[in-house]
Amino acid sequence: MFEYSPEDELLIEEKWRELEEACRKAKVCRREDDWQFIKRAFFLAKEAHKGVRRQSGEPYILHPIAVAKIASQEIGLGSTSICAALLHDVVEDTDYTIEDLEQHFGKKIAQIVAGLTKISGGIFGDKASVQAENFRKLLLTMSEDIRVVLLKMADRLHNMRTLGS
Repeated sequence: MFEYSPEDELLIEEKWRELEEACRKAKVCRREDDWQFIKRAFFLAKEAHKGVRRQSGEPYILHPIAVAKIASQEIGLGSTSICAALLHDVVEDTDYTIEDLEQHFGKKIAQIVAGLTKISGGIFGDKASVQAENFRKLLLTMSEDIRVVLLKMADRLHNMRTLGS
């Protein structure tokens, strides 16, 4: 497992500041408590993804930051969604569980992340033979919280924007 290099830290800090600016410009953080909550999610995700790089070679944490920025700047979602975006791959890719996230961030964020995990292989996945069942799951998830679908779309949008890597 690698530690973040000084160059990685600078790049992560730059992208984090861009997210902060996008959130403040979109008035996502109406109270300082909102921003503190988002920072906690960022630091947990950064630590959880330490040692992981994307195929491009960049630190993995840049992906959740980018998804959170899309959710804030381009979709207009609020602080709960920004936290969930930062945490969206933590359960799938690390030893953290949904229960851990619920304990640290509350039931709503844990439910959104669980919903994202539930549909990760769904209609957005590769297996057309199971699309009907996955579409059913997606509809059930949407009825619980539409932010799950919007965040999954932000996730996929960022993946599409970085296909060149």
